[in-house]
Amino acid sequence: MCNKEQIVAAFKNLQDHICSELEALDGSAKFQEDLWQREEGGGGRTRIISHGSLIEKGGVNFSEVYGPVSELMRKQLQLDGESFYATGVSIVLHPNNPHVPIIHMNVRYFEMDTGVYWFGGGIDLTPHYVVPEYAQKFHEGLQNVCNQYHPEFYLDFKQWADDYFFIPHRNETRGIGGIFYDHLKANESISKEQLLDFSIDLGKLFPKLYSQQALTLRHLPFTDEELAWRNYRRGRYVEFNLVYDRGTTFGLKTGGRTESILMSLPENASWIYNRAHSTRELETIAWLRKGVDWINIQTS
Repeated sequence: MCNKEQIVAAFKNLQDHICSELEALDGSAKFQEDLWQREEGGGGRTRIISHGSLIEKGGVNFSEVYGPVSELMRKQLQLDGESFYATGVSIVLHPNNPHVPIIHMNVRYFEMDTGVYWFGGGIDLTPHYVVPEYAQKFHEGLQNVCNQYHPEFYLDFKQWADDYFFIPHRNETRGIGGIFYDHLKANESISKEQLLDFSIDLGKLFPKLYSQQALTLRHLPFTDEELAWRNYRRGRYVEFNLVYDRGTTFGLKTGGRTESILMSLPENASWIYNRAHSTRELETIAWLRKGVDWINIQTS
């Protein structure tokens, strides 16, 4: 059975792989690394890329933290034990071109001193303009990697993503979803090693999925109005992360490293009161709902 040391090594290698792939995809910007330590135990490697030919701001973070379970952690996470261990890789990319979507991914592992452990993670896509053909390709890629490990993973995790990446006060999803999972443990149908392999394969899929979205869309010309729409949609992304995202809110409440936690926010975003929308913008808003069967969507 794989142990913490093997999982950490795999996650560090995954971070290196993704950074290398994204630098090649961007073509001009390089990641800057910020090493940090946590007083209570552990630390991480925050890597930021900015002002590139493709990516305006992005981060690929690795963390490995451990220590005593605080009362807030015990209450919010319903933990049974005295100490915890957590490690993972998290990614958010905000592109320059409004035709290229925002993308997010994380894979994580959590273990208690009682021996209880679980894996979590997922990938989701937030287009500024929803293009059904590209949404379909994104979900097909996720379905393919899920099917390698369990026939029910894709549909179960897609539903989980639809429910999780939802902004109740706007009554809209953050984007076109993807997959999301948490508290995955070994059982009679899948081993701990396979759950780690699934997490790593999902991580390696990330730059492939983003390349698929970006290679053509990054070259589309855009107007000032489309740039303003990009920033307006980024505002929705910020709202979700600061109000509803469990990792962000929990990290801020428990004294996590603020700079690394807020890496997920864009450099520029806007909120415009009672904004009038163009026809194409209204078409995108109409797609921001739960339960869309992106695999079988009709594309033109």
